[in-house]
Amino acid sequence: MKEYKSDIEIAQSVEKEPIFEVAKKAGIDEKYLEQYGRYKAKVELSWLKEREKEPDGKLILVTAITPTPAGEGKTTTSVGLTDGLRKIGKNAVVALREPSLGPVFGIKGGAAGGGWAQVVPMEDINLHFTGDFHAIGAANNLLAAMLDNHIQQGNTLGIDPKQITWKRAVDMNDRQLRKIVDGLGGRLQGVPREDGFDITVASEIMAVLCLSAGLSDLKARLGRIVVGYTYDGAPVTAHDLKAEGAMTALLKDALKPNLVQTLEGTPAFVHGGPFANIAHGCNSVLATRMALKAADYAVTEAGFAADLGAEKFLDIKCRMAGLRPSAVVVVATVRALKYHGGVPKDQLSVENLEALKKGMPNLLQHVNNMKNVYHLPCVVAINAFPTDTEEELRLVKSECEALGVHAEESDVWAKGGEGGMALAERVVAACGEKNDFTFSYETELSIEEKLEAICRRIYHADGVNLTPAAAKQCERLKSLGFDGLPVCMAKTQYSFSDDPALLGAPSGFTVTVREVRVSAGAGFLVALTGEIMTMPGLPKVPAAEKIDVDENGVITGLF
Repeated sequence: MKEYKSDIEIAQSVEKEPIFEVAKKAGIDEKYLEQYGRYKAKVELSWLKEREKEPDGKLILVTAITPTPAGEGKTTTSVGLTDGLRKIGKNAVVALREPSLGPVFGIKGGAAGGGWAQVVPMEDINLHFTGDFHAIGAANNLLAAMLDNHIQQGNTLGIDPKQITWKRAVDMNDRQLRKIVDGLGGRLQGVPREDGFDITVASEIMAVLCLSAGLSDLKARLGRIVVGYTYDGAPVTAHDLKAEGAMTALLKDALKPNLVQTLEGTPAFVHGGPFANIAHGCNSVLATRMALKAADYAVTEAGFAADLGAEKFLDIKCRMAGLRPSAVVVVATVRALKYHGGVPKDQLSVENLEALKKGMPNLLQHVNNMKNVYHLPCVVAINAFPTDTEEELRLVKSECEALGVHAEESDVWAKGGEGGMALAERVVAACGEKNDFTFSYETELSIEEKLEAICRRIYHADGVNLTPAAAKQCERLKSLGFDGLPVCMAKTQYSFSDDPALLGAPSGFTVTVREVRVSAGAGFLVALTGEIMTMPGLPKVPAAEKIDVDENGVITGLF
């Protein structure tokens, strides 16, 4: 196999199949495709509706250990596992999230998999793709514009400018926009007030689109969005502003799932992309449902670690959509586990069994949650690196076996589907195991009890501490009838705790919730912990500095 230096070089070296040929493998006739060039298409929702009574395939969730600078390879494993399933004769497709421009130009770089386990065209997927995120940002900002215009034009609803909760959005890491003052320049320029921006993937509209069951549900959810409160304390919604119809018009095409392919021609639905540290972190329900109808095995992923993405996938998405996973795959690397054991990033290539054993509790705690809190069959995927030693791999496998969970090496980065065949066999076996899927909490609990359940059962904290402001917000939300909703935790991705410096599997900590707000359209409450922010910033050396395009339009430096 020819050597390539980067993911983008590998992706550009492979000849892609026309998208209508890829669609055939998923049982989708060309008449249901809305093509965006030769290699991308949206799938009409009518295809899904016509298959409502057909049986679903098995749903496999891919999640991971707590992320580190060493990387874990969750998307890479999801793609390689799906290709591996097809190589062992199983009909499989993958359903992934769309990358955000923020990380693409910030720290992380591209997010379409890696090595020989990627979805393509990776340049398009990582950049504008089919315009979904632009449509979400436009709908978000239309609502903001209509809200401020209503106040400017007389404010018949009595909206209190100091109690506006709706922010504007842009899909870029731009810390300068976190807190701003707008409406300056005189009476004709608007009403001066404090404002701010969220990154588009953290917009409630992203969550609304991802959780909607169809166009009517989308419009109803948009209408329920709370944008602020009146002087009397009553919530003001997008419906009150008569905004949901126009917002739905902007989103009607974005609601259709996107179909692309892996490097091996496997059908891949890539749709939606909220961050799991500040949002619910899953691809769209519609894309997942299409995947379940298109194959016997549907592989999907949830953002960041299992305490974030998987918790929200299971407690929010599965609860709302009536989904039931057949198995969970927890991705880990020897390098990342050594980092959790205290090894600096520049020394992770050196064998260190002591540090590996010290870092193992992070993996085992995530696995224990999947196995003993959610009662789901679980497999550990060891994302292989050339520097891993036999002794290190043996240690990871034996520790997992002691917990009653199989760990299988995955070499999909270097070998594609062939490197995922052993993992695929193990996952197929897990799908046949006993499955008593349960949630980590019931929605009938009080807001405080739900927060306590997540913090104690999933994070293994000693409890939760609500600031006086957060406690007051809980009381207000209860009085407004929002206390029966599930909870979406906004927490650092770098630790089980709300302190990013606490690696491994920390104990003896409490989680501080500083704010609780309602996302009534999405259908959940958002609890902000620690110092988590909904608008990231760029690093000292942004990935954007390395991205370029030549005179022939060929992009370089995109991971």
